[in-house]
Amino acid sequence: MSVENVSATLTVAVPAARVFAVLADPTTHSAIDGTGWVQEAADRAPLIEVGQIFRMDMHHAGHPEGDYQVVNKVEVLDSPRAIAWQTGQEKGDGQMEFGGWVWRYDLAPLGPSETEVTLTYDWSAVPWFIRERGIRFPPFGPEHLVNSLHHLAELCHVR
Repeated sequence: MSVENVSATLTVAVPAARVFAVLADPTTHSAIDGTGWVQEAADRAPLIEVGQIFRMDMHHAGHPEGDYQVVNKVEVLDSPRAIAWQTGQEKGDGQMEFGGWVWRYDLAPLGPSETEVTLTYDWSAVPWFIRERGIRFPPFGPEHLVNSLHHLAELCHVR
């Protein structure tokens, strides 16, 4: 059986609560993103509860529409230790369809001012009907997660 997730870890010189606060703010996600696909938060409210929906404006040259929007549903919200969301789309009838891939950040305090951050992209729950569409998983190179963690670290230092 093949592994259906990829992760990267970085130690940042900031407290876990600060890292968590940055991650719980959808307006920071475009600055964190290592691919350049995330453009802007369409829903700008802080993430405060499991089940919360937030939308992001996206751009990807390989996407059929170029510019598009994703919906995200908060799956884990355990301040300041973990935050995760599942990504999907809003269909024409207003219903949301989630693809089964999850973005998760795990934060391990290493002291009062240092945090080990692990970013995991997990596509193990992607159903077969989505896999049949020809989407490659992961849809980005291995440097994406590392880039994202470095962007997160930089953002934590300026906030």
